Amino acid sequence: MSTTLRLKIHDTRTGVTLKVRLTPKSSRDEIVGVEDFAGEVVLKARVRAVPEAGRANASLVKLIAAWLKLPPSSVTVVQGGKSRVKHIAVEGDAGALARRIETRLATLAR
Repeated sequence: MSTTLRLKIHDTRTGVTLKVRLTPKSSRDEIVGVEDFAGEVVLKARVRAVPEAGRANASLVKLIAAWLKLPPSSVTVVQGGKSRVKHIAVEGDAGALARRIETRLATLAR
């Protein structure tokens, strides 16, 4: 029996937030998919940057912005700056952003 994990995308006044589990010092920058991490479904991302002086967080912001085809200024780490699991805010129309994230996740699942 296969269980499909579904990422929770929370609507906010200015867009959406989602949880991301970041692996720094990876061989490449990429969005891997979703996973169950400590009982929560999170987006799994890897970046080459080291977790020093905010470099990994900055790389994550650029990665998510590029993945969603948005300007980096619309993506922010709002919680978990020094943690592996981060809350990411994405500014824009919440409905459109949720659909875009779901579409991008569907392409990863193939």
